[in-house]
Amino acid sequence: MISRILKSIFFKTATGKAGRYVQSSARLFELAKDVMGKMNRVGFKENLSEVASSVQLLIRMVRAYAAGEYKGLPWKSLISIVAVLIYFVSPIDLIPDFLPVIGIADDVALIVWLIKTMGGDIAKFSQWEKSEKTINIG
Repeated sequence: MISRILKSIFFKTATGKAGRYVQSSARLFELAKDVMGKMNRVGFKENLSEVASSVQLLIRMVRAYAAGEYKGLPWKSLISIVAVLIYFVSPIDLIPDFLPVIGIADDVALIVWLIKTMGGDIAKFSQWEKSEKTINIG
């Protein structure tokens, strides 16, 4: 399924848009807001809670980059994350979202693929995020 998604006109369009999105912090913040809105509408529960956590991590990465707080994200990885998030919020994709239950199957598959593909970048971001939240007392 992943190869069909990656070769689809829908993902290619999302990738093209990603290049424009990453040049505007406002667009990245708006995308993060749209992703959160879809997550709330879809209601990732129980067996999809791990996917929800992954999406939230991707949103935090995009927000940190857009805010200029995190600069350790390679350009190619940033484009991939943004393309996947654009695909995620798009109601019309390989499997349209209006189809009950199955409509998000392609979105979930793409997110799982991205998380596995970007393991190193995600680990670096998680480490950075932990160090940012740590209070140094002395």
